Amino acid sequence: MLRYTLKRLFQGLITVWFIATATFFAMHNVPGDPLANDKAATEEIRANLEAKYGLDKPLVQQYLIYMGNILRGDFGISFTQKNRRVNDIIAEHFPISAILGILAVVFAGLGGVLWGALTALYRNRLPDIIIMFLVILGISVPSFVVAAISQLALVNLNDAVNFSLLPVAGWGTVWHMLVPSLVLGLGTMAYLTRLMRSSMLEIVNSDYIRTAKAKGLPPTRIFANHQMRNAILPVVTVLGPSIAAITTGGFVVELVFAIPGLGRYFVQAVQQLDYTVIMGTTVFYGAFLVFMVIVVDLLYGWIDPRVRLE
Repeated sequence: MLRYTLKRLFQGLITVWFIATATFFAMHNVPGDPLANDKAATEEIRANLEAKYGLDKPLVQQYLIYMGNILRGDFGISFTQKNRRVNDIIAEHFPISAILGILAVVFAGLGGVLWGALTALYRNRLPDIIIMFLVILGISVPSFVVAAISQLALVNLNDAVNFSLLPVAGWGTVWHMLVPSLVLGLGTMAYLTRLMRSSMLEIVNSDYIRTAKAKGLPPTRIFANHQMRNAILPVVTVLGPSIAAITTGGFVVELVFAIPGLGRYFVQAVQQLDYTVIMGTTVFYGAFLVFMVIVVDLLYGWIDPRVRLE
């Protein structure tokens, strides 16, 4: 298992290096001037900024400076936010995105396993038909549409009861987190429900399930120890990337619900051509995604002994 872990860590480092390299060269091919829009008021200030960020050096030297700063954990200083380091932006706003993402993953994971198991148990019956219809809606409807409809529903609900049951936007309390996390995790919940249903239906007719029934084991024990544990393996496989995707992909939800997460600042950086923030957050998001994939690979090896044997 140690050898497998070291191998996955090495592969993860190579992937992060590739992400950082691709981000660097992609940003240097984007049209526009990072020091335009009054960032450099005079030629002297412009020259100082170019020297500070290495923009006056050849591209290879800029790349080496960039990679050296990443190895030291320094993503630079924002071009548009005065005296604010990219590290500080990530440290201040990523925890908000992470909290929102964790809640969304909890909703998606619990809901996906529960609804997927129910649809398999009630296959081709009314609960299965209703849940699968909702699953298709959850997969098909984009998150920004669900977010807008949810906000409109909250406004009408609060007006109907003449009381603010749940906040429409903002951040700060548990009540602010509920609806955005549900909206953010809805698509993943629908996908996990379909995956869990398919996995459960494959396992129901397996030989070891028939053997367990022939031995006279209680149905609840068969369901919990044999069906659920084996059916949940495909769900665990996609859960790591899903965690990273939800945590780093809530840009639209954060904008709609006015949540001061890191995704919101990433969108602003793209609009303002704030190259250091764009590159820093992209590399950070990529490293986080790679880390979560490695964690799930190790967790999969713990759940399935066949992975450890290989």
